[in-house]
Amino acid sequence: MKASKYVILGGGMVAGYAAKELAERGLKPGELTIVSADNALPYERPPLSKSFLAGKDTEQSILINPENFYRERGVEVALNCEIDGLDPGRKNLHLKSGDELGFEKLIVATGARVRTLNIPGSHREGVYYLRSLGDSKRIRQRAGSAKHAVVIGGGFIAMEVAAVLSQGGVETTMIVREDRIWKRFFTPGMSRFFENYYAGQGVRLAKQTKVVELRGNGAVTSAMLATGETLACDMVVAGIGVEPITGLLATSGIDVTDGVMVNEYLETSKAGIYAAGDVANYQDTLFGRRRRVEHWDNAVSQGRHCAGALLGERTPFAHVPYFFSDVFDLSYEFWGDPSGADRIVERGDLSTNSFSVWWLRQSRLVAAFTMNRPDEEREAASRWIQSQQPVSAESLSGSQPLSAAVN
Repeated sequence: MKASKYVILGGGMVAGYAAKELAERGLKPGELTIVSADNALPYERPPLSKSFLAGKDTEQSILINPENFYRERGVEVALNCEIDGLDPGRKNLHLKSGDELGFEKLIVATGARVRTLNIPGSHREGVYYLRSLGDSKRIRQRAGSAKHAVVIGGGFIAMEVAAVLSQGGVETTMIVREDRIWKRFFTPGMSRFFENYYAGQGVRLAKQTKVVELRGNGAVTSAMLATGETLACDMVVAGIGVEPITGLLATSGIDVTDGVMVNEYLETSKAGIYAAGDVANYQDTLFGRRRRVEHWDNAVSQGRHCAGALLGERTPFAHVPYFFSDVFDLSYEFWGDPSGADRIVERGDLSTNSFSVWWLRQSRLVAAFTMNRPDEEREAASRWIQSQQPVSAESLSGSQPLSAAVN
């Protein structure tokens, strides 16, 4: 049986950044194997719905590490390699090829798969989902000749894809089931700003409805809404969420509930086996709750943290959830978790593209959004959430310097 001291199961961002961290800390040739079901080396995910989708980035430019990185450091990357089981007791992976791969320590970083439409016509040509490099390439290619697009969803993937398609000259309609865009995170005022902005860029929003059927002769040519309206379309992109990939752990004995359950050290219920990225359901020590995060920064941070764990470090993973997005000519950032907030404070003018929003719970900052704001606001957001220091909502909401809001 072939064996490697360290194995990372999954070839996404966790693998790329964990490998980079290990290399910087003295990884020896032959000590690390990455087992990836993908056909590409680990790459950055955010460009798939932004710059790469828009044709501004190449496949090489979005790689986390250049191709020669793995060869020069003796890191084996097994692409197009799938497993059908994990045996924590014997510490080996069962590959679908029939081979086995042993390990001393393992990081499970299998990520997530997209949720797919379950409506008549969802199998038609021209219906896309965005998760992988291949997905982005197919959407980009189709957008080059499409005239009308329907984007299903009201979250960040749908918002980013709709922006890119619209900027590329494709007449785009977003279908949002709720009464406003990204209701899960945005306040009503924030939703209103983005809805008006998208409308000004030519994107139509159809809210409080859903697509019930996709029609066409082979390829999709129209989408029927629950309201009875029919929209002509050359392509459909559905951004309706993802679900963690855990099925291959079904017989492993590892605790799985909405992802792979890990403790504050990102260790699973089996010693020496860790999980990171979209698949990891971890104990958030800052917020005192369990969470599973599906964003770039989380995968980067947890990949690096697990690299340290492989080397014998045992420190809790303490990290403020972070997210950023680029849509049209807007860039914004989001920190923390707004759920459970009892006070929301706005700074700036929500009718312009320069404002920030702050969520407080019992006078402590739990989340913050900034767009085109002074650096002091960006820097304070993560620091205040992590320190849990009292914040004055009254001072924060005024025009005083930000420092006046800290008691």
